[in-house]
Amino acid sequence: MSDSRASEVSVCLAAIRAGDPAAVDRLLPHVYADLRELARRVHRGAANATLQPTALVHEAYLRLVGNDGAFNDRVHFMSVAAIAMRQILVDYARNRRAQKRGGDRELVALQDSDAAVDGADVDIVALDDALSRLERLDERQARIVTLRYFGGLTVEETAERVGVSPRTVKADWQMARRWLRRALDGE
Repeated sequence: MSDSRASEVSVCLAAIRAGDPAAVDRLLPHVYADLRELARRVHRGAANATLQPTALVHEAYLRLVGNDGAFNDRVHFMSVAAIAMRQILVDYARNRRAQKRGGDRELVALQDSDAAVDGADVDIVALDDALSRLERLDERQARIVTLRYFGGLTVEETAERVGVSPRTVKADWQMARRWLRRALDGE
């Protein structure tokens, strides 16, 4: 994202916090491409999914702007968007599973080098459950996974958001990936 677009996002977020209802409409064009890319990353490889990235973006955006613009900046906004998209996909997968009485799990591909876990497709509900367990053990590592994997944030952006050094993010990221792989493999 360019500095001017990031600046426009900050201006729009400040206007939303100040109560300007038109700022919500002005914000969308500045964040839509980033939200769409985030949705693509979160949604990538979803097997049998009918909730498409565009629908995911719209659902997340509605949840985010309903938050009264309580965002500090673009990184904060995208961090919350990542969490919202994770929740939407997990809720969607759980509802589909309940409707089909346990059938047709939602799978997400986790094959790129920055994926939280390596290997083939992973059930998003199982990943969410594993992340919830990790959060109870190490909240920071779980947050780093959410921001990096679901949010697509860089190491530097994640470090800024979490309040630690990039070196710490890299170390926690590696440990969390190993832990998640074992958790998802049933060890």
